[in-house]
Amino acid sequence: MLNRFIRVTSDFTCKKASQSAAWAVVARDTVSGFITTAHHALMVLGIIAIAALGIMFVKPEVTDHLKALSPFAQAETEEMEVPPVASLMDMPTQSIVRQEAEDKAVAAVQTDDKTQAASSRQQQWVTAWLAKRYRVATDATDMLVSAAYLTAKEIKLDPLLILSVMAIESRFNPFAESPVGAQGLMQVMSKVHRDKFEELGGVKAALNPIANIKVGSLILKDYVTRGGSVEAGLKLYVGAGAFESDAGYGAKVLAEYQRLKEVAMGKKVPIYSTSASAAPKARPQERKPQTEEAANATESDNQPLAQADHPSAL
Repeated sequence: MLNRFIRVTSDFTCKKASQSAAWAVVARDTVSGFITTAHHALMVLGIIAIAALGIMFVKPEVTDHLKALSPFAQAETEEMEVPPVASLMDMPTQSIVRQEAEDKAVAAVQTDDKTQAASSRQQQWVTAWLAKRYRVATDATDMLVSAAYLTAKEIKLDPLLILSVMAIESRFNPFAESPVGAQGLMQVMSKVHRDKFEELGGVKAALNPIANIKVGSLILKDYVTRGGSVEAGLKLYVGAGAFESDAGYGAKVLAEYQRLKEVAMGKKVPIYSTSASAAPKARPQERKPQTEEAANATESDNQPLAQADHPSAL
């Protein structure tokens, strides 16, 4: 009886020990499996994260799309301050104003390009006509015409008027000099207008074509402004301001001026004419040139200063 009891107790104890060992094995296997699964999951997540970063680096727009899907981004959007109604109304106006400004800028550039192209064509026509009419080399004529156009643009005077004065005064001879001392293309009285040549190299610059055109044009512009018209300005320019007649000088310049206008419009204008082919004639009544002292005295009396009291027979 006792042996049976001991055997039963021993079997029970062994059974319990085996069950405990089995539960320990199960628990150990479960923990080990969970750790292995977690390790694998973290590894997969790491690979996915690396791949996502690579995609966002290559395609930045994916980042914006992900932000838009995020609930936090929606919350931030809702919390943003709503702009005033006035600002919303001004936005289209500002856009329209900006567009109008851009359109005006484009139109101005296109207009300027068209103006430059038209001016270039005019210069070509005028150059060719003057070169043939006054028998001057085309390259030299082109230089003089270009200088006249540039000077006219600076001082806001018609370049064709400048060229007309040059034609009548010197027939485009930059070294022309009258008996009374008028020099260069526009027959400027360099001694009277000494101050205007100071910045250009002194009185000797009167025979420099560019300097002569610049000074002569400034004088012409001043006289046209003083006289109130081109006719009155030409009368002052030739030194006939104190006389009733300019001996036909203004008519000659204006006739040449009209011919150049027609040339600049592309019209066919005869190169030879009676006034162009006729030999130079002296004025019926020559004017006496003003000295520098007389010029200063005239200016002090607020009277027009004669530019050149020389016979305009060219």
